[in-house]
This record gives sequence, structure tokens and C-alpha cells, in this order.
Amino acid sequence: MDNKKAGKIFKSRISVLIPGFVFALLSPFIIPMMMMNMIILGLCILGGTILLVVILFAGIRYIISGDTLFLKIWFIPTCSLKITNIASIKRSYYLFDVPTNTSASFKKLRIEFVRKTSYPYLHVSPVREQEFIEELKKVNPNISDRIFDKKGIWSILNYDI
Repeated sequence: MDNKKAGKIFKSRISVLIPGFVFALLSPFIIPMMMMNMIILGLCILGGTILLVVILFAGIRYIISGDTLFLKIWFIPTCSLKITNIASIKRSYYLFDVPTNTSASFKKLRIEFVRKTSYPYLHVSPVREQEFIEELKKVNPNISDRIFDKKGIWSILNYDI
């Protein structure tokens, strides 16, 4: 699918805390390496892993083409969904929700479906989420959207941390 036929393309939002979580997960392995004078190896493993995670998440795209929502990671299509099957869109702050999580963010949109699909809902996090919802509603005006943003520590200047 080339960009002329693709329709609207929305990048995924990436949380600034993702590298911090990777560091927290790897630190029990990296710190002992640094204590054994393997500082360069430890930093290379840590830096390489964080870079890999960021590159992977930076490739998430949501593509609206015709009546279909496509999800891609770089050039690999992961799934396609009929927009006419979408019942509602809600705000979600779930941290880890496998296998319905297709985002690299804590601030997400939860897409719920009318008809039975592989999963009852899907989490996405487009950067321009209001425009994303408007594009979905052009295809399916029956979509109910209940988007409320939480205020407080998790929202700094309306940016997702």
C-alpha cells in the first residue's frame, strides 16, 4: 500500500517513560556488570535495548483507508479492522494490556467493537487523536466517543508521560 492510496496516516504517540521502564527492567542485570568492570558492555547492552525499543515503537502507524483501519509497525502490517464495526472510543490509561495494546503510550484510546472480532477492544495512541476520531466518524458516524483526560501528575501540560 503506497502513500497515495493509504489515506490518512497517524503516528503513534510515544511515552517518555518507556526508556525509564526498560532501564528499570534491565538494571538488575546491568549494575552487577558495571561492578565487575564491564562498564562499556553494560552500557552498550542498556543503550542498544533502549534504542531498539524506541525504534520499534516509532514505527507504529494507524492508517485509515476507505472503510478500514490498518495497523502497521514500519512496513509490517499487523492487522486491519472495519471501521463500521467500531461501537465506541473511550480514554484509557492501562499500562500493559496484551494482546490488544498497539501503542507505546500510557494515554490511549480504547476502541470497542459492535461485532465479535478477534478481540473485544483495541488500544491505540495516535498523536493527533482528535483528527483520528473525526476521520473514523466520517466513515462511521455512529461511533460514540467519550474522551475525558485525567488531570494531575500523569498529565504535564497535556502531554502524556
